[in-house]
Amino acid sequence: QVQLVESGGGLVQAGGSLRLSCVASGRTFSTYVVAWFRQAPGKEREFVAGVSWTTGATRYTDSVKGRFTISRDNAENTVNLRMNSLKPEDTAVYSCAARHGTVIHSTTPPYDYWGQGTQVTVSS
Repeated sequence: QVQLVESGGGLVQAGGSLRLSCVASGRTFSTYVVAWFRQAPGKEREFVAGVSWTTGATRYTDSVKGRFTISRDNAENTVNLRMNSLKPEDTAVYSCAARHGTVIHSTTPPYDYWGQGTQVTVSS
């Protein structure tokens, strides 16, 4: 069993930056894909970014390319999401998810483990 805990959310002005972290307990991420999803009020959950721990491959949704960077920290068993040039439309609850394997899926069903989420609010 894998438990995921997110941290790093908060309130920031447009153009600012935040770094989200997803820490795993119970098992290392070594054979997993870890992804960040977000859900804004009244909208469906959407894929933001993902990383394959085994291959190092990354994937981003188009709206965050060039602004967000996902990275892994082997020593801390953590996946970070660095978010720069934040926009009000980035406001959402951000959740990390994990699944065993190497393919970075952009849909929710293949992911087996989810954190509780952290709120990110970007003011204009």
